[in-house]
Amino acid sequence: MRSRPIEVLAAAMLAFWLPQAAAQAVRVLVQDSPLAGFQFHAGGARWEEMRVGDPLRLVREPDNPHDARAVRVEWQGEKLGYLPRAENGPVAAEMDRGARVEGRIGALVRHRNPWRRVRVEVWVGL
Repeated sequence: MRSRPIEVLAAAMLAFWLPQAAAQAVRVLVQDSPLAGFQFHAGGARWEEMRVGDPLRLVREPDNPHDARAVRVEWQGEKLGYLPRAENGPVAAEMDRGARVEGRIGALVRHRNPWRRVRVEVWVGL
């Protein structure tokens, strides 16, 4: 049976796009940390709106006067806090290299200790 031009075109497009789409979807969980500074930023005011699995924006702050490896954590454009100083080095280095680093809310726990309220998952795209 002879292929029609549209079938050949469709097969070529699938062969080209599917491997790229699959590669873009591969992510590896590299860190699961408490959110530092929750009590000082928007987390308390936005607590009821946040959900496990929500995306978080991770922003490098190399000029941060307290920590040159600082990684700010934002939810819907508002600062929630930071990755803990003791754990931010590898993530900051990957971000500085241009790696595709993503965050998401891994856990939300009602707790007196603000360090136990929000868990931040850090994912790196391959």
